[in-house]
Amino acid sequence: MEPAIYGPTMELADRIVVVTGGGSGIGEAIARAAHQEGARHLVVADLHEEHALRVAEDIGGTAVGIDVRDESAIRQLVESTEDAHGPIDLFVSNAGYVTSAGLEDPNESIQHMWEVHCMAHIYAARAVLPSMIARGDGYLLNTASAAGLLTQIGSMSYSITKAAAISLAEWLSVTHYHQGIRVSVLCPQAVRTNIITNSPDNLGDADADADEDLDEDADGDLDGGVAGGDGVLEPGDVADLCIDAIREERFLILPHPEVAKYVERKATDPDRWLAGMRRFQTALHPDGALPGDAIAP
Repeated sequence: MEPAIYGPTMELADRIVVVTGGGSGIGEAIARAAHQEGARHLVVADLHEEHALRVAEDIGGTAVGIDVRDESAIRQLVESTEDAHGPIDLFVSNAGYVTSAGLEDPNESIQHMWEVHCMAHIYAARAVLPSMIARGDGYLLNTASAAGLLTQIGSMSYSITKAAAISLAEWLSVTHYHQGIRVSVLCPQAVRTNIITNSPDNLGDADADADEDLDEDADGDLDGGVAGGDGVLEPGDVADLCIDAIREERFLILPHPEVAKYVERKATDPDRWLAGMRRFQTALHPDGALPGDAIAP
């Protein structure tokens, strides 16, 4: 079959879409946006099945409770969707969470985040690509973070696993493009979600519901700490940008366009960028208690 790479761009009307982490936040917003675009069927998968049910009932989709670290569960999700509704056109691998820790983070915690932020994307691609490649048409949207392009002060595991997710998306795009596969990777900064309240580190602050990554200005100096005010985007706005990027077959989705400037600064003068991030870290912790101190003797 001739790959669909010379055909029209991806439109979601009459498409089958699967969204993991779809019970809240960005995943929920993407599921709802895909429904508005006329998707034929939505599968909303989430670790918290009750949240998936709430979203699926609203949009006439199917809810699935799933731990994305379980490859057999991902494979079953794909197989059951294809059996019931037909081939999957868009797989949105979106589940994620954040913690605060450095080198002292236990191996089990690091491994858990690695499985959610990287292996889950691998499992999804393994499960869904054979059918997509056979048709010469398919789309993967993987959620990473601006932290993967830059870094996340105070969270080693989040930084390195999100960087791995971006690297994987690049590899998938390079390797399978000629087979009709398109890939986008979402790299936001601050989005108003429950990523903190879902964190194992959460101490019950119900108001702490808006966090993704840290911000710096073009010179690598402090620019307001954690992006706040106008820098905190709503999930629906991010979802709309994702729909546009899919339609345009655009790889890198930057809801905060200033991130592109930061990445350019990092690439052209990494020493200056690192110095700026060190100043930023100090400004965020004026009491002198810096991330990583826990590992000191």
